Amino acid sequence: MATLNVLILVCLGYVVLLFGVAFAADRMAAAGRGKWLRSPLIYTLSLSIYCTAWTFYGAVGNAARSGLEFVTIYLGPTLVMISWWWGLRKLVRVGRSQRVTSVADLISSRYGKSNTLAICVTILAVLGGTPYIALQLQSITLSFSIFAEADPSGLYREGASVFWVAAGLAVFAILFGTRNLDANERHHGVVTAIALESVVKLFALLAVGIFVVWGVAGGVTPMMERIDASEIGRWNVDTGRWMAITFLSAAAFVCLPRMFQVMVVENDDESHLRTAAWAFPLYLLLMSLFVVPIAVVGLDLLPAGSNPDLFVLTVPLSQGNDWLAMLSFIGGFSSATSMVIVTAMALSTMVSNHVVMPIWLNTRENASSMSGDVRNVVLMARRVSIAAIMALGFFYYRMSGGGAALASIGLVAFAGVSQILPALVGGLFWRGATRTGALVGLSVGFFLWIYTLLLPGMGGSVMSASVIENGPFGLGWLRPQALFGLDGLDPMTHTVLWSLSLNTLAFCLASLLSFPSPLERLQGAQFVNVFDHSVAPGGWTGSVAQSEDLMIMTQRILGAGPAQDFFQAEAEKQGVRGRWPEPTPGFLERLERELSGSVGAATAHAMIGQIVGGSSVSVEDLLAVADESAQLLEYSSQLEAKSAELSRTARKLREANEKLTQISRQKDAFLGQVSHELRTPMTSIRAFSEIMRDTDGLSAEDSRRYATIIHDEALRLTRLLDDLLDLSVLENGQVSLNMGDASLRTVLDRAVSTTMAGAESPLTIRRNLSAERIALHSDLDRLGQVFINLISNAQKYCDAPEPVLTISAHDVGGQAVIDFVDNGSGIPPDAQSMIFEKFARVGFDKAGGAGLGLAICREIMHRLGGEITYLPGQGGAAFRVSLPLPHRQAAQ
Repeated sequence: MATLNVLILVCLGYVVLLFGVAFAADRMAAAGRGKWLRSPLIYTLSLSIYCTAWTFYGAVGNAARSGLEFVTIYLGPTLVMISWWWGLRKLVRVGRSQRVTSVADLISSRYGKSNTLAICVTILAVLGGTPYIALQLQSITLSFSIFAEADPSGLYREGASVFWVAAGLAVFAILFGTRNLDANERHHGVVTAIALESVVKLFALLAVGIFVVWGVAGGVTPMMERIDASEIGRWNVDTGRWMAITFLSAAAFVCLPRMFQVMVVENDDESHLRTAAWAFPLYLLLMSLFVVPIAVVGLDLLPAGSNPDLFVLTVPLSQGNDWLAMLSFIGGFSSATSMVIVTAMALSTMVSNHVVMPIWLNTRENASSMSGDVRNVVLMARRVSIAAIMALGFFYYRMSGGGAALASIGLVAFAGVSQILPALVGGLFWRGATRTGALVGLSVGFFLWIYTLLLPGMGGSVMSASVIENGPFGLGWLRPQALFGLDGLDPMTHTVLWSLSLNTLAFCLASLLSFPSPLERLQGAQFVNVFDHSVAPGGWTGSVAQSEDLMIMTQRILGAGPAQDFFQAEAEKQGVRGRWPEPTPGFLERLERELSGSVGAATAHAMIGQIVGGSSVSVEDLLAVADESAQLLEYSSQLEAKSAELSRTARKLREANEKLTQISRQKDAFLGQVSHELRTPMTSIRAFSEIMRDTDGLSAEDSRRYATIIHDEALRLTRLLDDLLDLSVLENGQVSLNMGDASLRTVLDRAVSTTMAGAESPLTIRRNLSAERIALHSDLDRLGQVFINLISNAQKYCDAPEPVLTISAHDVGGQAVIDFVDNGSGIPPDAQSMIFEKFARVGFDKAGGAGLGLAICREIMHRLGGEITYLPGQGGAAFRVSLPLPHRQAAQ
């Protein structure tokens, strides 16, 4: 077996090769040679930074543990590259036009160049990247431990080795990632080295796969038979977890700082995305091609309990192929180191630009023009940041115990970094997104990720088992892995569901409830409409007296040589003979973009603002705001229309409420009246029946008189009960109609005769008998009941000295229309809307009754296909009965 010393020598030689390639690439780019450095192939290979030790080692381990679930970590980025290519193009265009240096810088620039928001994103990115750093440490340490077994007398100790690996990677990242200050300038050396490492790790994984299939299994057919016989080959899909991990991998592919660095910051040409859209998914396909065969053979050959994350190494070693195992180690080492280099570059840039530099500017008045080399401050901040980031990774590794599966650690990091997604995507496509919304959404998602996933995964030293099992203070609905009582999900799916959904909800609600500042609105217009607007985010105003201060500041950041070259080129462009160019708005915009590549957009804007002290906006930006204002005016008009509609609805509701109130009062009065109407005759019946029972020698005349009273009161009770029963039957639709044919005159004659028989009221009825020759086909008894009720009401309630009821009939449009109009004072306007309701009575004190007559009439006319209405403005009480004629009913 290859010894640890040989392995170390090979690693050092590989590192020297990487330095040589990077140095040569930088020299060629500086000399204007090597166009292939800017080719789509190099760009596509640089995207393979996504495939870290997690995918090189962890994919095989994941396949051995969970079957085909490992496919999800490749499926997410593939879907993004194929189906969301247009979104990535917009992201790259925004990054180049705004000259952003990191994902935190882009979000800060979008939301009014808010450094507070940039700090939040930076903290989230650092904490989200910490588990990933731990993953790389674990993968390299485990790999060393396999080779260290061949040399038991060596000095290898796992704890010390982790520390020295972390320290070595920190030194490597500092030397490799902080050679240039301008983070926006394309790092051809770094990108080329990453491209080389992507080829090495792909070659190593393919070599191990080919060896396993043809060298161990004996060919494709025997290999397929082994897969079919293995548990891995069975299709067992947890749909919820698959969807969650696929979404996580897609979101992380866009939001990870290292992916943003290579995909956006290092992009040299938007058209390269067209090649990457098919070439990168092909690369992922090749990386995943032999994952299942390696996992299956590893489970068959190696002893039970072997770590499946190391099958890529241990399978060749078990077959005595030490050099192939060493090549596999170099592939895993490439995966880890390339990730650490780019992640350290991206995170250190974010920390120095958005944390260190703002603090440095706030602690030193007029710091942008004071003596002191800002360049050294920024470089030192980035180097210290790299060391601190590696220390955090080492700390997380020690706290988590280093025993978790590589894929699990990677998913923890993915879930954390994905909290940036709502603010990022919302900022690109929604002009209404605000800084407040982004801050609130990030805070909610960040807290939920820490509470539900990060802290529980670090073991009992951080969050006790009782809190995980029972929730804080015994509150079961706050259990970290069963939040709000949602139990039964695996921790990863649970965290993705709650953190990202509540993050997005909070982002949207807070954006809708807050209003963007003018700078936010300008930046929002330029981000959302990046293909239409100018690339400059805003304009400046300055004076000649400030040019020297600007030069001093630029020298402190870029260095004397680059600063002088930049100012001289601007002076020549303006045609100025003197030393300093005019600080025109265009010059200041270009200077801000130049400085933003070194210290970030927010810090560059603040530093120029300290010197210039004012800003203006371009015509394009003003037009964008004007367009947004027009939209706001349109929305305002729509809101006014909605408000008017709501006012009308409220008025109708008030009227309905008043009507319901009247109905309630009428109901109470009705119940009281019914009680009275029932009690009075029952009292009479009881009293006179008791007299007849208890009085001896009662005369025949008294007996007849008492019996007559009992009979009349019983009829009165019967009428009241009949009315109640009649109304109930009509309302429930249980009535049976007895249809018959007759003339209107016949029905009216019968109704008048019935009503006027024995009547004491001197009511005069006037009719036009010739107009009543209208043939009807209806329930004649029910219709007569309506007419009797209307005539009876006129007889009871008409308050004229000489009451007169005029009945007039007409044939109007195929309908028989009969009007009943008296010459009394009529019904008061406030009572007209209530007269057809149950329990309503007009003239309660003048005549008895339960107030059911007109309600019964309305139900009868409804059943007969007609209607009864009140006619206001006729002088007295006026009712109209409308009934369809036979030919109209046939037509219907």
